[in-house]
Amino acid sequence: MKNDVTRFVYVTFIRTTPDRLWSALTTPTFVKQFWFGMTIETEWKAGSPWKLLFPDGRVADAGEIAAFDPPTRFVIKWRNEWKPELKAEGFSHCTFELEPFDDVVKLSVTHEIGIADSKLIQAVSGGWPQILSNLKSLLETGEAALKNSVGKH
Repeated sequence: MKNDVTRFVYVTFIRTTPDRLWSALTTPTFVKQFWFGMTIETEWKAGSPWKLLFPDGRVADAGEIAAFDPPTRFVIKWRNEWKPELKAEGFSHCTFELEPFDDVVKLSVTHEIGIADSKLIQAVSGGWPQILSNLKSLLETGEAALKNSVGKH
């Protein structure tokens, strides 16, 4: 039932190494720098619980690490926890894939859910470009591109 899947795909090329990008995506102190002060809590292994916390400690999203294959791919089973209409959609999956490409790393992020016209995917399609632009800028220049939190624009 391909028609019942809503998917957002973001691909960017970052001037860094696969190991450095992998570390940036999985190190809580680095994540906080590009994800607008958000904190990730997990053990980073398949089957581990995963939480994304707002700066004030409230749970934004939660789930579990569905797959973890350093330094090329990980998948998060992901559910929004703070907006009732998004939480009601249940779990989505977000896949991060890193691939060396010439002198850069190709990062592909695919966020999908088995629901047609998902409100969650509509919401993340606005957030992921901001978050991943910050990640790219931080790795390439040492400074995040955007200072305001996701959803303020």
